[in-house]
Amino acid sequence: MTVGGHRFRALAQNAASRHKPAAMAFLLRFAGTAIAHPRWLALVLGAAAACGFQPLALWPLTLLAVAGLLELIARAPNWRQAALIGWLFGVAHFSLGNNWIATAFTYQADMPKWLGGIAVVLLSLYLAVYPLLATLGAWLLLRWRSAPDTARWPLVLAFAGCWTIAEWLRAWVFTGFAWNPLGIVALGGFSRPGLALAAPWLGTYALSGVVVVLAGCLWLGMRQGPSLRSRLALVIVPLALFLLPLHGGNAHGTLPFTLVQPDVRQENLDNPRLWESQFADAARLTMPRRPGQRRLVLWPESGVPDYLREGYPDWLYAGITYGSDPVLARRRIGRTIGPGSMLLTGAVDLEMKGATPVGARNVITALDSAGVIRGSYAKAHLVPYGEYLPLRWLLEPLGASRLVAGTLEFWPGPGPRTIDLGPWGKAGMQLCYEIVFSGEVVDPAHRPDYIFNPSNDGWFGSWGPPQHLAQARLRAIEEGLPVLRATTTGISAVIDADGVVRQHVARHVAGRLDGIVPPAHAPTLFARVGNALALGWAGLFLLLSLVALRKGRR
Repeated sequence: MTVGGHRFRALAQNAASRHKPAAMAFLLRFAGTAIAHPRWLALVLGAAAACGFQPLALWPLTLLAVAGLLELIARAPNWRQAALIGWLFGVAHFSLGNNWIATAFTYQADMPKWLGGIAVVLLSLYLAVYPLLATLGAWLLLRWRSAPDTARWPLVLAFAGCWTIAEWLRAWVFTGFAWNPLGIVALGGFSRPGLALAAPWLGTYALSGVVVVLAGCLWLGMRQGPSLRSRLALVIVPLALFLLPLHGGNAHGTLPFTLVQPDVRQENLDNPRLWESQFADAARLTMPRRPGQRRLVLWPESGVPDYLREGYPDWLYAGITYGSDPVLARRRIGRTIGPGSMLLTGAVDLEMKGATPVGARNVITALDSAGVIRGSYAKAHLVPYGEYLPLRWLLEPLGASRLVAGTLEFWPGPGPRTIDLGPWGKAGMQLCYEIVFSGEVVDPAHRPDYIFNPSNDGWFGSWGPPQHLAQARLRAIEEGLPVLRATTTGISAVIDADGVVRQHVARHVAGRLDGIVPPAHAPTLFARVGNALALGWAGLFLLLSLVALRKGRR
């Protein structure tokens, strides 16, 4: 370095030293303002916590944000302030995490596109009730027992228990919206499930409680503690647990499969003029590479645009892709998959009243190479505003409508079902959105060999598909079952029973995956007990909170 270079560095250091007090003063002033105005800080922390979800996956921000929320709860002077802090945290948290919902409004013409952003916020105003309940519950639990201001561990444990219960409630109240539980941030990369490998012994909602506890460790470590060593330990432990290179196994199964992602964009999906070319593209990706090979073929939701069942009026079959005869249509598909193959594909069945269709069902249809339907599954967890319009009597006169094209309402199916396909294995079925519901994806009396999860994620921009995939990975870990996802536009993936993504096709790529279906594990503790396991952990967190509070008074 030249003499001039040394002089420049010295000038820069002097300038930095002159501005350092000003910068520090600004940061301190900002921190003081934030603490003096906890409502604004709660909004900032809620948005920061959502950054731990896919596609950002900035989990340290989630831990820091929940740690900040604990500080606000501890400082809340009354129950109203505690409840408001939790609600504002939730509004920002769900508004950012669920921003992909707004994209769906760009693919329909009945409502203005700008309504999408409003819809996200309105939904978040409701979903924020659950963080409100968690913060209020933790605050009241300790205040009613006259907790001292130093009762920090009891607050952490009480909040973990209340958050676990609140997420469980969010998953089923008013049919539930279980998207993005906090525990999902514990998932590592595609080949590293990370801390989420504990899900079989916790359940998703208790895993969220564990994330709260680890955030509490950071909070306690950043506060004035008894010693520097203990404070450092409290900071290092959660970071180390998140960074541990926890990997799944690498066992191999015996059932060959071909999984197809046709990359049919959402704006083209319902265009009848394109159906024939779309079928040709899917057929090209599906053709067997070894004639006569026994294999499972997997097509996505919306994989077949036409009605495959017989018995509907002729006018319903008019103009369909494969001709006016559903039998011929099925045989054409059978020839496409080839001898030895079994197809699982998304389709639509109708409910009839005489000659009039009165409802529809979003189904998975099993079709063999002879074009014979070997079984079907009807989606149970329907998407509000997507597959049906809640409060239709009120909202339809106001101009509201479903986002999915068509006038018929979709009807729900009976719930998880396993279809025994003989040499093609026992297939568990979960259509699209319903894979996100922890404890509701498998028929426990008839445990499948794998879960097929066809989906159409083309509605949901760049944030929705990776979040959907992450939740499918967590279901695989909880249940100890492989999950096979075939989607229209991506991300399609083969997930083993440890949550490892063994193969995938990226978004907006047409492609196929060939391989062997990964084997299932023995039924996990969660598979045997269900969400009673998560609620048991919630009770344990609350009990430990009371025990720690009592010990702190001695």
